[in-house]
Amino acid sequence: MGTAETVVELRGITKRFPGIVANDAISFALKKGEIHALLGENGAGKSTLMNILFGLYQPDEGEIWIQGRKTEIGSPVQAIGLGIGMVHQHFKLVQPFTVTENIILGSEPRSGVSIDRRKAQAEVARLSERYGLKVDPQAKIQDISVGMQRRVEILKTLYRGAEILIFDEPTAVLTPQEILELIDILKRLAAEGKSIILITHKLKEIMAIADTVTIIRRGKAIETVAVRDTNPQKLAEKMVGRHVSFEVAKTKAQPGAPVLTVKNVRAAGNRGSMALQGISFEVRAGEILGIAGVDGNGQSELIEALTGLRKVESGEILLNGKSITGRSPRDISEAGLSHIPEDRHKHGLVLDFTMSENMVLETYYHPQFSRGPFLNDAAIDAHAEKLIREFDVRTPGIRTKARSLSGGNQQKAIIARELDKNPDLLIAAQPTRGLDVGAIEFVHKKLVEARDQGKAVLLISFELDEIRSVSDRIAVIYEGQIVGEVNPEETGEEELGLLMAGQGKGGAGIGQAH
Repeated sequence: MGTAETVVELRGITKRFPGIVANDAISFALKKGEIHALLGENGAGKSTLMNILFGLYQPDEGEIWIQGRKTEIGSPVQAIGLGIGMVHQHFKLVQPFTVTENIILGSEPRSGVSIDRRKAQAEVARLSERYGLKVDPQAKIQDISVGMQRRVEILKTLYRGAEILIFDEPTAVLTPQEILELIDILKRLAAEGKSIILITHKLKEIMAIADTVTIIRRGKAIETVAVRDTNPQKLAEKMVGRHVSFEVAKTKAQPGAPVLTVKNVRAAGNRGSMALQGISFEVRAGEILGIAGVDGNGQSELIEALTGLRKVESGEILLNGKSITGRSPRDISEAGLSHIPEDRHKHGLVLDFTMSENMVLETYYHPQFSRGPFLNDAAIDAHAEKLIREFDVRTPGIRTKARSLSGGNQQKAIIARELDKNPDLLIAAQPTRGLDVGAIEFVHKKLVEARDQGKAVLLISFELDEIRSVSDRIAVIYEGQIVGEVNPEETGEEELGLLMAGQGKGGAGIGQAH
């Protein structure tokens, strides 16, 4: 085999934003039929680089070469014209429309003035068949699974004639089975001669699917290597610049009395239907209970019901044997509950407050931080300094606004604040979402430390590896109920995946209140 032709070449791409060089003279080459992973921590500059290739940003310096020709890409429309398609991390689909309507949106085939739907459906069916995408062209987006929606996004780019496909974190929110299907689809696309760039920070996926990997650290391209010549440990070290441990170090749990008891709780979702359908479970002191499930099965509503943000229609929530059902968020917090929220920007931090202010959001009215109606700034600042030091939050200073910190450091700040309240129950919702291996290692260590101090920890996560390595027990949530309970040491990803899809046997009925 001769050397494959280069279809994309980025030469010395630099992109600056106020106060930061997002891409620092990065060079990158993609060959025809190759799956090339772009690996890096959050904020390393991966998405910025691909947004430049897709015409969403313009580089400050550097050149883009497509199929051997120097090109300027001024917009996504131009990128699509050059055969470049991008499947974004967050879906850009119109919910009430059918699959076909979404795919042809903006490039509808016409016969005269009307849209030729039959032709469009035939083309969608043909592409779906050819790449093994198994999509029903007439289904409405709102009625299909997240994995299926991901495939519709892929079809959309193929329909527009993409030869070069960029995938931004494509496996976020998918079940293990959907991830395996997606990997097959990507391999098939590459075998058909399409060239693929995969933005990710998941090392397991890179090992399973990519041919080549380019590591980006702090805006610079560190190295490009063939995947067969490397391993996850080496990649992790290049990505964060130090040794990383993948094993969560913990001894066996010594659970005590129940701290949280949830009995037959029902609560409505945002669309009015019941999101929690009589859910029951308990978390004991000194243990981590992991709740596994596919996004959208009542996890968010459960967290809101527990923290006083969503009305409980029926059933009971007990904290240390006392009912907290229907109490205010402040009352519940004062009763001994701390909460690492799933959306750190919306519920975790006030982005325009300083780090110092963010550290006392829930405790500023305590006597040590206030003198009558006035805040004791010196005490608040000293408190913030201490937490930032203990939790290694990288910030220019306590006066820095929260929004200017990286995701990992924002998360460390929230965890510092929540653990400092010395809670009896810690709810950790998606605590490592979007974090890289270095920050993940830190968060896991802190959850285990909290458990070892006798706290009850409720971990809610879509990351199966995280649920399996951190939890002492796993409960699976499906359509607002616990459908099974398993022991992490004895359960495989297959079994968990089936339970999460509502098909497993599992120990249904365990932990139900009788």
